[in-house]
Amino acid sequence: MGKATGFIEYAREKTIDRNPRTRLNDWNEYSAPFSDETLKKQGARCMDCATPFCHIGMEIQGVTTGCPIHNLIPEWNDLAYRGRWREALDRLLKTNNFPEFTGRVCPAPCEGSCTLAITDPAVAIKSIERTIIDKGFENGWITPRIPKWRTGKKIAIIGSGPAGLASADQLNQAGHSVTVYERADRAGGLLMYGIPNMKLEKEVVERRIRLLTQEGIDFVLNTEIGKDITHAELKAQFDAVILCTGAQKQRELDIEGSDSKGIHLAMNYLSATTKSLLDSQFEDNQFINTEGKDVIVIGGGDTGADCVATAMRQKCRSVVQFGKHPQLPQARTDDNMWPAYPNVFSLDYAYEEADAKFGEDPRKYSVQTKKIVADEQGHVKELHTIQMEKLKNENGRFYFKEIPGTEKIWPAQHVFIAIGFEGTEEPLLNHFGVEAVNKKIVAAKGDYRTNIDSVFAAGDARRGQSLIVWAINEGREVARSVDHYLMGSTVLP
Repeated sequence: MGKATGFIEYAREKTIDRNPRTRLNDWNEYSAPFSDETLKKQGARCMDCATPFCHIGMEIQGVTTGCPIHNLIPEWNDLAYRGRWREALDRLLKTNNFPEFTGRVCPAPCEGSCTLAITDPAVAIKSIERTIIDKGFENGWITPRIPKWRTGKKIAIIGSGPAGLASADQLNQAGHSVTVYERADRAGGLLMYGIPNMKLEKEVVERRIRLLTQEGIDFVLNTEIGKDITHAELKAQFDAVILCTGAQKQRELDIEGSDSKGIHLAMNYLSATTKSLLDSQFEDNQFINTEGKDVIVIGGGDTGADCVATAMRQKCRSVVQFGKHPQLPQARTDDNMWPAYPNVFSLDYAYEEADAKFGEDPRKYSVQTKKIVADEQGHVKELHTIQMEKLKNENGRFYFKEIPGTEKIWPAQHVFIAIGFEGTEEPLLNHFGVEAVNKKIVAAKGDYRTNIDSVFAAGDARRGQSLIVWAINEGREVARSVDHYLMGSTVLP
């Protein structure tokens, strides 16, 4: 695939990102696509490697390796190299319902398992993917696909995140009538209100929602199941129901002072910011404003990074992000060999921006927050921390040990908790009466069925917090299961 000697002749090029200082003045996407000529060279780097691990889609050491939706990566890399963009789009859409999302916000586990990555920087798969789908929209190749016939079967999907949208798309194309229920005022779920605009501009999401609507999918917004419509009403109206509600129950910090004013769950902060941006360009003041404040983010993942980037656009005075783990190594260690996802140090967009603005990476490693101290009005004023050492016991298990003498006090007026998600929200599970695993995620079988007849589950609601690309995979798989359940066989891939 690609040019036979391309991986020898061409180096991987970095993505074209807007200047960090410039992009902090707006909420537009921080990255820009490569030129056609650059993309052809990047596609040429794809090797004729016989067994392309980039699309194996599995977990190694508990981390996603390769593409979970098994994208035909070598094929569209070759077509991009040859400038055959329309054909590349056709191959891309064979497996991926929404490349415009994954091409922007997926962490690209495919690149970690690229064969070329054994010795050299991986093929720029994610950038090529984004360019292919963007060209599809720009050239008018993406048009509504109206099903030629309808089966008469009706399906309700609860939740309009990537799993819900993927299952809706597949089932609609199979000829079923699909209604998607969303409790927010805009469709998209995590894509709309969980991911900041600078990573995924909301017009990209709304463009896809418009297309799905034109294709025949109904979206019912501002509707909460169990409150505005009941499970019994859904069962009476629909032949099947799919729960795609995500894993929205956030983990909270349970330490002294964590109930102080100014302590916020990260997703509440990000969602309110995006909604205010879309509703009024912040004129409504319906968001948490960090302007002129000292900000601390607890949690070292992507959600925490998004809080850092958001606070800086609000012109915070300072921002620090605490992580409990040590800094990652610069290169793979012996226990993190290819094709497993590379657990190596990287400078995400938010950290690049913080370095440009404040002169340093905002991440502080191996930090344990001991307590939060509030002022006389009950508002947070400082955090007390201690450094931790990560050790391994005689059984090979890791544990953390405090390092005496490393106590420190940090000023803060806003603290954002980004320590992950526990699972889906219990009221919904109880309302449907579906069995749950540890009261956290839906206990759906291998065919995505729950213990309740005609009720299915997919995405983070079934597997727990995960990647968008896994949600799309689950949406496609549950659609196959539902189609088979309703028709006795399935026409879906």
